[in-house]
Amino acid sequence: MAMTLRLSEAEDAALAKTAEQLGISKHEAARRAIRELIDSVSTPSMSDWLAAAEYVGRRDRELLDRLAQ
Repeated sequence: MAMTLRLSEAEDAALAKTAEQLGISKHEAARRAIRELIDSVSTPSMSDWLAAAEYVGRRDRELLDRLAQ
């Protein structure tokens, strides 16, 4: 699917520099950046995992204590 991406001059320059450093096209650099942003939003963070582990630890404390014996 095609789309137009409008960048400021500074954004375009930064994208061009990054693409050059990586040895890829600006198009590919933009696609990678978009994928990384989507992944970072859709992937649970470490704090989410720690909160879940803490919840399970509290909820199943008795069972975990028995298993540890």
